[in-house]
Amino acid sequence: MAGVVEFLSSLVEVESVNDPSAGRLVGFGEAEEVRRAVREHAGLDMELVENEGVPILLYMAGSGRPVTLFMAHFDVVPPGPGWRVTEPFKPVVKGGRLYGRGAADDKSNVAAISLALSGFEPSRGTVIIAFTGDEEIGGERGAGWLAGRLRSEGLWPDYVVNGDGSMGAVITRRRNVFNAIVRVRAEMADAEGVSRSVMRLGLEVRGRPTRHAAYFIPGVDSHPLLTAAALVREAGLLASSLSGEWVKSNVLPASVELEALEPGGGGHGVYDPGLTALLKSLIPLSRITPGRLLYSDYGVTATPNVYRLAEGWHEVIVDVRAMTGDPAAVDEAVARSLEESLGSRVEWEYRVTGGGGYLYTPGSAELVKLALRVNQSLGLPGEPREAAGASDSRYFSPRGSQAIDYGPLGGNVHGPDEYVEIRQLEAAVEFYKRIAEALHG
Repeated sequence: MAGVVEFLSSLVEVESVNDPSAGRLVGFGEAEEVRRAVREHAGLDMELVENEGVPILLYMAGSGRPVTLFMAHFDVVPPGPGWRVTEPFKPVVKGGRLYGRGAADDKSNVAAISLALSGFEPSRGTVIIAFTGDEEIGGERGAGWLAGRLRSEGLWPDYVVNGDGSMGAVITRRRNVFNAIVRVRAEMADAEGVSRSVMRLGLEVRGRPTRHAAYFIPGVDSHPLLTAAALVREAGLLASSLSGEWVKSNVLPASVELEALEPGGGGHGVYDPGLTALLKSLIPLSRITPGRLLYSDYGVTATPNVYRLAEGWHEVIVDVRAMTGDPAAVDEAVARSLEESLGSRVEWEYRVTGGGGYLYTPGSAELVKLALRVNQSLGLPGEPREAAGASDSRYFSPRGSQAIDYGPLGGNVHGPDEYVEIRQLEAAVEFYKRIAEALHG
């Protein structure tokens, strides 16, 4: 299927990078390039709309119920260093793979959905295609805005087929994402009979080779800040200072350096009781269990990934992943943990943010059963799976839509030499086509 390879190559060439830290955001120029490629290769004349600076491409066919939304995103993360097979925006085909930034995440699905629905006229119901430009920075102004628009226009989707998966699998569950921001007042105190120690602790990932917090597996992977916290808590260390390779709240730090005083020496030192207490609190905080949870293969994970000392306060941001749409349940669990571990010994405060939504569609749902039958017919996995990271399905699934995520097998997503398997890319075109025909043919 040469067409899909050529189509995807033209999309990869579009440098639709979202990188807020560098002041770079996807704009109308990049969206118009994607729109032209879709028209040229798939014959779909999509509408380019805007919400708060975020471009969204829309297409609609048919009328009435059911309504099915096929969705993907055309923004990508920054290319980063280390590319060897090709340059990030110069796609190349090698060994049955197409390489380039966005080849897997997520322009493969833009191409596959467009070709699958090229010329498709529903015999019943409404088909909507939406390609958004802000998924990599949260999706609130893209898919989140789209959800509100569709509801206001009486077009709330019965089914959502979100082309933002992987492995050629039907994904039916993804956890919600919260941030617990914990602050403890910095203090200074003297200690006698101690010795100074500096420990550099590294991240060890034995599961999926990524630093994304969603994929951290407690008991398998080793988090450097939690290791430091355990040393302070169990070995009686008195923390003086903390530094590390902090990136952002959903990225595990590659290393942490802890300066502390160890008991049993003959010297004198200065330490920070506030920092010491904060570190001790991270162990129970990493094991919180909010109430009212739906089932998840991954359970709950809470990883402290960012630390800073600012204006006399130590602050840690903890990435919390849980299958719940109830922020109050997470807030209660965090508060309970901190009240027990910090109490009145130090001055502290916290807040919980996030919780935009989750993906949870039971295996008995019509869309899931259909998707699994189609996937099996293509020789692909015939059982539903849970994925660790978030996706734009979260804006629809908790509000009543039957939703799945899907996408072809690829690799090195968000890393150098990102690629998609071409045979799986071709299968994805057929997958989306058969879903549309079954629901609307």
